Amino acid sequence: MQRLKTRPSATAVEERSRGRGPAPAGSRSYRWWTPYLFTAPYLALFLTFVVVPIGYGLWISLFHWDINLPAKPFVGLDNYRELFDSDSVEGPRFWRAMRATGLFTALSLPFLLAVPLLVALLMNGKFRGRNLYRAVYFAPYVLGVAVVGLLWRFLLDGNIGMVNHYLGALGLPDDIQWTTDTPSAWWALVGVTVWWTLGFNAVIYLAGLQDIPAELYEAAKVDGAGPWQRFRHVTLPGLRPVALFVVNATLLSSANMFGQSYLITGGAPADQTKTAIFLIAETGLRRFEMGSASAMSFVLSAALMAASALVFRLFRERQEER
Repeated sequence: MQRLKTRPSATAVEERSRGRGPAPAGSRSYRWWTPYLFTAPYLALFLTFVVVPIGYGLWISLFHWDINLPAKPFVGLDNYRELFDSDSVEGPRFWRAMRATGLFTALSLPFLLAVPLLVALLMNGKFRGRNLYRAVYFAPYVLGVAVVGLLWRFLLDGNIGMVNHYLGALGLPDDIQWTTDTPSAWWALVGVTVWWTLGFNAVIYLAGLQDIPAELYEAAKVDGAGPWQRFRHVTLPGLRPVALFVVNATLLSSANMFGQSYLITGGAPADQTKTAIFLIAETGLRRFEMGSASAMSFVLSAALMAASALVFRLFRERQEER
């Protein structure tokens, strides 16, 4: 006689979903801790290399922490107060470095967003050797900052650099002090950064372009849309999720610029190109004032989190308008 199949009760289903009760025949056993077991390696690394250093840095910022001295007196929030005190030593230096960071970010961000997009649009076309051109544009990004900084320091040297040499050959001014005078030093840092990092943003843009359905462009052509209308009403909306990532990542990386300034200009002239990360590294690793350097780091982090939140809000508002 054939056995009738009965449906499990709701209580039994709920107990199985929570990892309690017998597992159905022919299925693998499930326990409530199974997902946590798989995420444990990542959580261990995240706690070890992210959460613990953040907590330790916050703890250091509450002390007068000199790594050369055994005594590390507790000072509370004094390290933070000094940063906002115009009569202190660290305050004016820190905000001068923050202004330098903001200036570099404001100058570099438009180029790091527009130039890679133009390159991605060109590389998205079908032509012979396009993979080679993609590799050429991306190649500088694989170089380390030390290689890029030393290379361009010699190329931009005001006396023996090849940049001034070729400018003179073209009949242009050949005595520009790219590394020791402003505003030329700022444009040198921006130009080097764009040349070095545009390949990464271009690859991200290219992936976003290839994800836009071709049918949208064909429909726009049928409706009589020209190249500019297709770019404005098809390409840009299709790149919105990618653009959010690119804008946010580029903003944060520009605000954390250190190697170019350290290797090319050395903060010259008169610390005008010394960024916040440059000052933090100098304060903590050269003057051994780790407490003050930690306080600077958290103030800079708060500013970057606010800027990142603003970017997300602006993109969300534009999305809601549509």
